[in-house]
Amino acid sequence: MTRREQPSGRELPDFGMRLHGGIEPQRCVELAEAADAGGFTSVWFAENPFGRGALPAASACAVATRRARIGIGVFNPYNRHPTLIAMEIGALDELSHGRAGLGIGSGIGAAVERMGLNYDRPLAAVRDAIVIVRALLQGEEVDYEGRVFSARKAKLDFKPRRPELPLFVAARGDQALKLCGELADGLMISNSSPAAFTAHAVATMREAARAAGRSGPFEVLQYVPCAARPDRDEARHMVKSSIAAMLPEFWSLGERFPAVRAALLRDEAITEPDFAAAVARLKAGERAQDVLDDRFLDAFGLAGTAEDCLAQASVYAKAGVSELVLTFVGPQPQDDIAYLGRAVREHS
Repeated sequence: MTRREQPSGRELPDFGMRLHGGIEPQRCVELAEAADAGGFTSVWFAENPFGRGALPAASACAVATRRARIGIGVFNPYNRHPTLIAMEIGALDELSHGRAGLGIGSGIGAAVERMGLNYDRPLAAVRDAIVIVRALLQGEEVDYEGRVFSARKAKLDFKPRRPELPLFVAARGDQALKLCGELADGLMISNSSPAAFTAHAVATMREAARAAGRSGPFEVLQYVPCAARPDRDEARHMVKSSIAAMLPEFWSLGERFPAVRAALLRDEAITEPDFAAAVARLKAGERAQDVLDDRFLDAFGLAGTAEDCLAQASVYAKAGVSELVLTFVGPQPQDDIAYLGRAVREHS
């Protein structure tokens, strides 16, 4: 993955954009066109159960753009059997002329269970999905008996455009990170993960890859909320509000999945009592601006002027991120996309 070097010596990751099921497909197209024109390297679509499916918007954006990778981040095999994942990503890769990307993750456990499905072996589900999807995209007939998902004499009826289409794994816990290193081509790191966690995750993934006899480079993508604009205070205000909307959910999720809580607490500047107190205040209805100090903003977002954002992005690059995938918050995302894109090009 190409890296950019600033005159000051700070190394930068590539920049992508994250879209999600809360955005109407037509609006996704507008934002994807802005990102493509602004020089962003990718547009990734987050998909969660019961929200808008990612494929209509991703397909429309594949047609509307020319350069940016069109990524799914992520499909989970509970929503889509791995054979269906291979069918759909193979078709999206054709439509985008070889620009599709695929992330696979176990999904949100509580949502999966609302579909009446058993979520007791999420890591095995991801392993099964990677094995089946990769083999199908390589044109093989798959006869595989997994612990969660299987395929019996399954083969795609069309020839995939890219048999080696890179597969990413969304991972947070150490076992999932090791699985990523053993089988995947890249790692996806979710929101609410400070750079200190990223460094740990990358090291764990790479160590597992070496143990499996695999060599890199591996791509590392990370989702981060962002507001980039000349008015630093306005930008920081907006991203604090975005972080405040996510933290209580991730904190609660950490009660069931310790890896989520451990990731949040990797930044030593914020203690567990600090987190607990902040979450309690947010749940009580206090304003993000009154609750979250700059430690939370620095750990979980990019905000401020373009130069501020590039400086913050360099921290993630040093932790091992090759592509920072930004969720632009606030009422004027296209302006922010153009503004940050110009700054990135100036530093190329």
